[in-house]
Amino acid sequence: MTSPRLTVPALAACAVLMAGCAVGPEFARPEAPTAAAYSPDGLPAPTAQTDLPTGAAQKFNPGAPVAQAWWEAFHAEPLTRLVEQALKTNPDVQAAEAALRQARELAAAGTSAFLPTIDGQAGVTRQQASGQSVNGANTKPFTLYNASVNVSYNLDLFGGARRAYEGLEAQADVMRFELEAARLTLAANVVTTALQEASLRAQIAATRDIIDADKQQLQLLEQQLELGAIARTAVLAQAATLAQAEATLPLLDKQLAQTRHQLAALVGQLPSDELGATFELAQMQLPENLPLTLPSRLVARRPDVRAAEAQLRAASAAVGVATANMLPQISLSAGYGAEALALGDLLSPGAAVWGLGAGLLQPLFHGGELRHKRNAAEAAYDEAAARYRGAVLTAFQNVADALQALRSDAEALRTQWAADRAAFDSLELAREQLKAGSVSYLSVLTAQQTWQQTKIALAQAEARRFADTAALFQALGGGWTDEDTSTNEEKTK
Repeated sequence: MTSPRLTVPALAACAVLMAGCAVGPEFARPEAPTAAAYSPDGLPAPTAQTDLPTGAAQKFNPGAPVAQAWWEAFHAEPLTRLVEQALKTNPDVQAAEAALRQARELAAAGTSAFLPTIDGQAGVTRQQASGQSVNGANTKPFTLYNASVNVSYNLDLFGGARRAYEGLEAQADVMRFELEAARLTLAANVVTTALQEASLRAQIAATRDIIDADKQQLQLLEQQLELGAIARTAVLAQAATLAQAEATLPLLDKQLAQTRHQLAALVGQLPSDELGATFELAQMQLPENLPLTLPSRLVARRPDVRAAEAQLRAASAAVGVATANMLPQISLSAGYGAEALALGDLLSPGAAVWGLGAGLLQPLFHGGELRHKRNAAEAAYDEAAARYRGAVLTAFQNVADALQALRSDAEALRTQWAADRAAFDSLELAREQLKAGSVSYLSVLTAQQTWQQTKIALAQAEARRFADTAALFQALGGGWTDEDTSTNEEKTK
């Protein structure tokens, strides 16, 4: 008896010949918006400049690339080290990396649909035939040995398997882009949290300066009270002002401690662990030349937009799978083996058994299940398309908001610096006039409260410029590029 000569290459060739087309929509990448700018005013002009270390004018370079380690633009080595540590040890990033590995393994498993399955089988059974069924013949128990190899293959006639694999690849891309989005968000959170710490330290330092000035003023007033030059109400008012300033310190200390706890969590540490770095605005340098991705390139630079695009591709493939499930399914099978009553006879010529088979499955009636599933897949595609458009709009909004914040907060810093200088000069003048007896202490108190408010507001305005810069880097998609993704996991380990 001659065995069938059915090989894997032969089956693969049959698949190629039979599968000439794939049902479902052919996915086409959505076109990028044609906008030339992020606002009706066109490309942004340089920001305002202030005579402060943190008040440099910032210029925008359209089309300039964003550095991959964009946080290094602040020239703060402790910040750079903390961001790099967070990218290695943050639990959310580690979870995203594991999700990517899982999706890639599932996509790799999906390639099995294009190949035949080959299974080896061996067995031994002890059995006895019924005397009735063999007309009284010998019904003694006997042992049957068998060994066989079975091959089966489902022809991807209408491309359902290809669409399923396309969907798995798209899901792996979703995880890939979401990992990059997680890294970008983490880096931005570390930077902004460190800037928040620097801002709080500046506010604490300013508050302590205010407290020192208030104490000096209180001592002066107490001396004047002893001389009978002022009323006791002025001393009490100054003491109340000092107490109010001192009362703000515990609140600022609480916020500073909570900010440090947040930084520890971002780098995957417990609040009790030592971060090994503190942050102050004086340690950082405000970047003066900022990249600005062209609007036509933004959708390719933002990992969240690319993730939405990959979801759209997966939804498109799901429509093809649902459509293919309504069409005929053809399967091929083959088996070759041996059966014998003695183990040593399995290799004898007379023990050979083989079989060839082909099957056709055409769904006829499923109560509308297959049609409704295809309709649901089409609705899911429409949903994914809408979410993609929303992601694009959000991306453009983020960049526009960041550019507006940079411009407005630079102007706010300039006016706040002027207000601080004017308030300080007004306070000094009021103090001199009080010594001369030309004004009441109420004028000094009012000037003093105004200066305290402007000094704190100035520290906050300085920190906002740094935070706005970090927000722009994040809105532009950070330094990520599609070509970098395959090597990013190795770079952060």
